Amino acid sequence: MSEPRRPFKPTPTRVPAETEPDEAPSAKMRWIVRLGTLLVRALASTWRLRVIGDEGLRAEREAGRAVIITLWHGQMLPLLYHHRGEQVAVLISEHRDGEIIARIAMALGHRTVRGSTTRGAGRALLSMVRQVESGQDIAVTPDGPRGPAKSFAAGALIVAQRTGAAIIPATVVAPSAWHLKSWDRFMIPRPFARVVISYGAAAHVKAGDARAASSEAPRFQALMEDAERAAVAL
Repeated sequence: MSEPRRPFKPTPTRVPAETEPDEAPSAKMRWIVRLGTLLVRALASTWRLRVIGDEGLRAEREAGRAVIITLWHGQMLPLLYHHRGEQVAVLISEHRDGEIIARIAMALGHRTVRGSTTRGAGRALLSMVRQVESGQDIAVTPDGPRGPAKSFAAGALIVAQRTGAAIIPATVVAPSAWHLKSWDRFMIPRPFARVVISYGAAAHVKAGDARAASSEAPRFQALMEDAERAAVAL
C-alpha cells in the first residue's frame, strides 16, 4: 500500500504564469484532459506504491531549498501522480501530445514550463531558472522530448549550475505495466501493480560555467542508473 503523503511547503514566490498554456483549449481538448485525468486518478489509486531513497529530497525541502527533480520521460506518469498537488513546475514539450500531458499535469496540481532542447530551448531554460530562483521545485526529463531514451542531456545541469540548486534523480520500476510503442516505451503501470519510486541523493553541479556543467552529464547519468538499480533490487 502507498505510504501517507507528507505535507508540502507552500511556494515562497510565484513567477509569472508565462510558462503555462495561454490559449483556451478546444472543447475536444477539454474532454480529453478531463477523461485522461479521471483515468489516471482511478488507475493510480490502485497501485501498491513504495518510495525509497527520498531522504535527500525531504532534507532539501525541509531546509526551504528548491530542487531539480530529474526523471526519465517514459517514467513520467507515476511521478506526476505521486507528486500531485505539490505545484512542481514540469518541463513539457510544445507539440500536441505535450499539450495534453501539460494540461493533465496541471489538473493534478502541477505547473508547467513549455519547451525542450529542440524547440523553445532558450525560453524554457530561462523559465526554469526563474522558477528555481523563486523557490519553486522543477521536474525535467533529461532524455526528452525525443530521446535517446535514458540518455542524460545537459538542460537540467545548466539550470543547476546557474541556480546552485540540487538535482534529485527519480526513477520508477513497475514489473506489471503497459508500455507504449514510442521511443521512450512510456510506462503505464497496470491496475494493482507494485510500483517502486526510487530517489537518489541530492547532488550538485560542480562546474563554473554552462559548458563545464554539460560535461558532468555522465556523472548524473550514473546517479539515475544507481537509483533505478535500487528499485529493481526490491
